[in-house]
Amino acid sequence: MTWSTWQIAPFVTSVFFVLGVFTLYSVTFNWLTSGTHTWNISIDDDTLNSWYGVLYMLVFVFSIQTSVVGTSVSWEFMNFQLIAVTFCAYFLNIHVPYYSLLPIVLVYMVFNHSIGYWQSWGHAITLIMFFWALNKIRMKYRDGHNAFFQYMLVGIVFGGILWFWMVLKFHITWSTFWQEWIYLIIFEILLYMYISMLSQDSAVKIRLARLASHDTLTNTENFSAYTGDIEKLFDNNRKNNVPLTMMMFDIDHFKWVNDTYGHLAGDRVLQHVTKVVQAVLDENDTNISLYRTGGEEFNILFPNYKLEETERVVYQIFSAINHMEVKSDNNKINISISVGVSEINDDDKSPLDFYNRVDQNLYRSKRNGRMRITVD
Repeated sequence: MTWSTWQIAPFVTSVFFVLGVFTLYSVTFNWLTSGTHTWNISIDDDTLNSWYGVLYMLVFVFSIQTSVVGTSVSWEFMNFQLIAVTFCAYFLNIHVPYYSLLPIVLVYMVFNHSIGYWQSWGHAITLIMFFWALNKIRMKYRDGHNAFFQYMLVGIVFGGILWFWMVLKFHITWSTFWQEWIYLIIFEILLYMYISMLSQDSAVKIRLARLASHDTLTNTENFSAYTGDIEKLFDNNRKNNVPLTMMMFDIDHFKWVNDTYGHLAGDRVLQHVTKVVQAVLDENDTNISLYRTGGEEFNILFPNYKLEETERVVYQIFSAINHMEVKSDNNKINISISVGVSEINDDDKSPLDFYNRVDQNLYRSKRNGRMRITVD
């Protein structure tokens, strides 16, 4: 219809169709990831990408084949199906043993009325080898300089073999064989370019999001990230009575460090302190979050922790930092911290009320001689 009515070659419409399929995938996947983040569903984006991508492509392959299943032209949509296989094997972050594909291939052969043909079995085995080869070169060469050429080499070789099986089964002409093989190569190039473009765009978004939520000097989360997290945790406490404790600390006499040794030394102190604190948190619970909320001031949120349950971690941090020496040029700078800790309670009408109570405890530690912990 596209050629007879609009004078547009079927190949051109095929290109737009393929790109449209992957654009729809990208849009729906972004919608799903936004939903999982909004609803706090505990599934990482890579896992969601793998499962949703495979399911999406299976629906695409089976649905597009429905119109020609069991006919003498059931090979017509094979390039679309091979592009779907390429997408799953190379561009999705999945690693599956080759034999796990056999049940899917068998179901497809039954669906396509082709299980009784020996050529179909040869095609199926070649298809599994194609998936396996793409998966292997993705893991080994994708970040290398020759990644595109490795990808194209596998696509060209296996594409030719897979279309040769179609010659044997359907007795298509050699001119059709060469035409479809070249079309497949063009589709593979377009797919690589399109996915690479999307990946670069996603990488930029990730970097921008990280810059917006992380402190560039210490690599900890910043005040903006703290604000977003404390609001969610505060709401969770009010709705579900989930406990929450906060620790706030700052580095004693930090202005003196900057004035005496210079701001570069001060930066090294901040970096060293956050590195040590993060190491303590990682050893205990990765759900505990560290934020740089001011110049030398830091907050730590303990989700699902009552006050007494944080004591061990708080004292580990306190002991690790106090009397620590940071080297800057030929100088050794002794470090200590003052700490305030409190658990959220019913008197806190907002996250700011909770913050101010912990801040008051920190102030008492500093007023009473520094290098101490105040808890209420």
